[in-house]
Amino acid sequence: MGSAMKPQALVLTGYGINCDYESAAACTGAGFEADRIHLNDLLADAGRLFRYRLVVLPGGFSFGDDLGSGVAFSAKIRYAEAALFDLLCEYVEKGGLLLGICNGFQILVRLGLLPATEGSYGKQEATLAPNREGYFIDRWVRLLVDGSSGCVFTRGIRTLELPVRHGEGRFLPGSDHVLRRLERQRQVCIRYCDRNGVPTQKFPYNPNVSTAATAGVCDPSGRVFGLMPHPEAATAFHHHPDWTKRRRLYAREGDVPPAYGDGHRIFANAFEYAK
Repeated sequence: MGSAMKPQALVLTGYGINCDYESAAACTGAGFEADRIHLNDLLADAGRLFRYRLVVLPGGFSFGDDLGSGVAFSAKIRYAEAALFDLLCEYVEKGGLLLGICNGFQILVRLGLLPATEGSYGKQEATLAPNREGYFIDRWVRLLVDGSSGCVFTRGIRTLELPVRHGEGRFLPGSDHVLRRLERQRQVCIRYCDRNGVPTQKFPYNPNVSTAATAGVCDPSGRVFGLMPHPEAATAFHHHPDWTKRRRLYAREGDVPPAYGDGHRIFANAFEYAK
């Protein structure tokens, strides 16, 4: 998977995915060589999947969310003649990294690649339902990372500030049993939190009122990760809406602001693992 010199990342696109350029740029900024590949081209040569160390399913509105978020796209992956779903499972089992952002997270959940609490893939155990407030949410959120999680992508991170922009982001486990397994196995990697850094069910800090303040989950291996916030939209310091205020605060302390935003750390962790 990937060249000996530089790990490669595959960024899937097509059918309404519209964050592929930003996702590819985030991968490149972290050190990967990134290729944007249309789903149809991957289906025509599904074996190319194994050339890559990281596969990213970006955000967007695949198939216009007409049948529900991620439903049609996940069906195309699962039931296409190329058996792409089986190859994705094999890819992960052989050590590959799989990242789903927003619509990509919705697709991974529909496919049963997340949360996969029982250690096998294919059974849908949760859903991402319409936001409780009933409308599209576009805002920045604060996130608390579970330091005891085995997620490759969140290693060494304590908190994040990232944007969300979705209409169907309310994470709902299929049963109390699934929720207990998620909690016990530390698969809820990131949670929406309030100004004090405490996980919360309160809107607007928890913008969709997800169960257990869930903003993102990983599979038991830690190599499959999905989240509703957009790390690819927060890879530079100036991406944050308060960047000018923060720049003044750094200057007041005699410090230089960082070049990168919080989202960069997720892709940097993937690169460190992949290389």
